[in-house]
Amino acid sequence: MSYAKSETLVASALAPLDWTRSLSLAVAFSLLTAAAAQISIPIGPVPITGSTFAVLLTGALLGSRLGALAMIIYLVEGSFGLPFFTNFGRGIQTFLGPTGGYLVAFPAAAFITGSFAEQGWDKRFLSAAAAMAIGAVVILLAGWAWLTQLMPPAVAYRAGIEPFLIGELIKVVLAAAVLPSGWYLLERKASSSTADRD
Repeated sequence: MSYAKSETLVASALAPLDWTRSLSLAVAFSLLTAAAAQISIPIGPVPITGSTFAVLLTGALLGSRLGALAMIIYLVEGSFGLPFFTNFGRGIQTFLGPTGGYLVAFPAAAFITGSFAEQGWDKRFLSAAAAMAIGAVVILLAGWAWLTQLMPPAVAYRAGIEPFLIGELIKVVLAAAVLPSGWYLLERKASSSTADRD
């Protein structure tokens, strides 16, 4: 069984997706991002967290618009006082701190990663890794740009990009490995169902 080029893994697995199921998925992935944000290793003004992994995976699994919506919901939830940001942070003031630039980039990164996934980039490891890497770069550059408002650019690079490069590479590889595996299992299940009916 083959799937339309524009379908993401989740859309294919749960089709048809009406607006109720779509909104439920967006909320669920916002909660996943909130949980991932609590995986935190303090290394300076910006900690290493699981957030970016969740953001990239959300975009790839839900697609551009739904993935971006999930991240917007996440940011709204945290802004309105839910303890969803790193180390159970909350409130609009979080966007004024050192992690603000990374946070505001989440919807864009999810949208971009999701757009690539909708073009079939999530079905092979190398293209999935490329899509994830581009999303990660968007987050890192936005975070660095914001940090340059708080400290000199070179210092901002050492604080906001350099410590995360290896970690982001690992997250990209992990996320990129999940997606083709998911497609393989889904297509195997579909083939099995077709064979059973025959």
